Amino acid sequence: MQAVDRVERFSGADRLLDAVQRVIQAAPLGRARDGLHGRWLGHPVHPLLVQVPVGTWMSAALLDVLPGQRRAAGTLVATGLMAAAPAALAGWVDWADCNRPQQRIGFVHAAANAAGVALYATSLSARLRGRHTAGRMLGWAGLTVIGAGGALGGHLAYRQAAGANHAEAVAQLVGPGWHHVAELSDLPHDKPVRRTVADVNVVVVRRPDDAVHVLAEHCSHLAGPLSEGVLEDGCLRCPWHGSLFRLTDGWNVQGPATAPQPAFDTRVTDGRVEARLRR
Repeated sequence: MQAVDRVERFSGADRLLDAVQRVIQAAPLGRARDGLHGRWLGHPVHPLLVQVPVGTWMSAALLDVLPGQRRAAGTLVATGLMAAAPAALAGWVDWADCNRPQQRIGFVHAAANAAGVALYATSLSARLRGRHTAGRMLGWAGLTVIGAGGALGGHLAYRQAAGANHAEAVAQLVGPGWHHVAELSDLPHDKPVRRTVADVNVVVVRRPDDAVHVLAEHCSHLAGPLSEGVLEDGCLRCPWHGSLFRLTDGWNVQGPATAPQPAFDTRVTDGRVEARLRR
């Protein structure tokens, strides 16, 4: 953990990270970008895709210790190599919308995985040329390196909360019933403002027709401050990574957020705006 912590704080490669990030963000992926983030799935798709190469390579490692399984083991190694490309692409797209400490860990995670892929590619080449002992040794080495990269991936997901829903706790913190938000006269038109509901930060938007929309303040992607965001066609765009949420129900219209934003029902009573969490 101390070594990983030092990687998180190491800024010496930040210029390289900036350059890689610009390349990924400039790639003409169109709607495929949201697909690679996993918005259609409701959570990041990268962890799902990596199960294929990891699973096939672990199976190949087991077959390599059994007699008469050379062909099957080689087929599994090749399958894992083919599956590694889409998994890596999804991972890089997610990485480009992470914060800097996450990017530092993610870059080493990707480097370890790339080294593992190279070892497996060399292993497959050796197997095809009849050098089965070398192929097995290279495969086991590749699995070891992939395992180290996977441990860093776990650190990203569970320690740094990359890909987690950062607005999930709202439903646990806001009690049932109606809560006072603000006086209607104190809310500007078409300008997101921060208020609190049951000690939970929310973003409030008053439209020109005096309809009031309330969403959880912290973006579900990486907890960006939505009250500093921009209104676009009935939606609110996060200022950090550009996720777009519909004001009426918090639906994530555009990623990188894969989870919708907690939304509140609202009512105005005697000039007082009240909100109730929509469950």
